[in-house]
Amino acid sequence: MNNPSEPRVFRLVDRLGLWCYTSNMNLEKPTRKKRTDRTHIIYELRVNGQRYIGVTAKTETTINKSVLARAAKHYYRAQKEAKTWALCSALRSLQSKNDIEVLVHETLRGKEAAHKRERELIKLFNPELNTDKRGMHV
Repeated sequence: MNNPSEPRVFRLVDRLGLWCYTSNMNLEKPTRKKRTDRTHIIYELRVNGQRYIGVTAKTETTINKSVLARAAKHYYRAQKEAKTWALCSALRSLQSKNDIEVLVHETLRGKEAAHKRERELIKLFNPELNTDKRGMHV
């Protein structure tokens, strides 16, 4: 029987066969495939009675937070950048980002499907504030 006051000593006979979790790890970071099935939100902004339809990825914990964050980004860019787009001009006329009316039209899985549906809704509703890259009404 072992004496409780004596320290226990464990000795291994063969140290070559030991597996160590750190010696078998791959130190390179694995590359991750970019997700293509992310949730996207088609939203509408109303500024002074005019409409803008856009799409954004769900980046926040809820759909509402994601759309409000996107609306705030639109407002911030309109204030800080000298864009002549119809949406930017309309947003500059507001006192606060809280004056933007935000509506959610749809949520979809996948970027391609969301952008296709956004184009369909733009053709259907013909919103006044949507412009192309040149600033021309779509």
